[in-house]
Amino acid sequence: MTIRVLLADDQPLIRTGFKLILDSEPGITVVGEACDGAEAVGLARTARPDIVLMDIRMPEMDGLDATRHIVADDTLTGVRILILTTFENDDNIVRALRAGASGFLGKNVEPYDLVRAVRTVAGGEALLSPHATQALITQFLSRPELEPLPDPGPAALGGLTDREKEVLVLVAHGLSNDEIAERLYVSPLTAKTHVNRAMTKLGIRDRAQLVVLAYQRGIVRPGDTLT
Repeated sequence: MTIRVLLADDQPLIRTGFKLILDSEPGITVVGEACDGAEAVGLARTARPDIVLMDIRMPEMDGLDATRHIVADDTLTGVRILILTTFENDDNIVRALRAGASGFLGKNVEPYDLVRAVRTVAGGEALLSPHATQALITQFLSRPELEPLPDPGPAALGGLTDREKEVLVLVAHGLSNDEIAERLYVSPLTAKTHVNRAMTKLGIRDRAQLVVLAYQRGIVRPGDTLT
């Protein structure tokens, strides 16, 4: 299966470089390029990418608004968004995750890491390292003006099985499906199934939002460590 990628950045040099890297990889193809957020939304609807590499700062419509438009479009539920940023501690990264992005990449990313990121997100993972997860969530919780995720309520959280709650904690600490599987002595497919079921029960679209929700509800707190 070929991973279809849409590039959205107002810098032609960035788009060209990423396109050369991604098109040279087996199983990945760039299906479109957008120079602003409005064009990215339009191309997402026509080109049907699996992944959008989305810059934040663009003219006309920025990457945050474009992300919100794509996430809100029921016909684009399978599209995953990777935010491109110059600064990994940019406040807007938190807003992007709140809007539904699946993770972020620095624009100075190495070619290997770019390809790995695209494959990771295409496989249903969130691109959030444990360090990045802690930093971003700490920032999210310290910014009361940021709109929280819709609260699924006690009934939805109570509907999680013990295993799903355990997996939720591990996801919130930034563990991948493979790492969860190794820790719980299950297969990666089983780990992914538990994650997906937890998202469905909580009404969460994306794994990254599952992380935010876990911290928002106090299920996991900044500074917590896995035993």
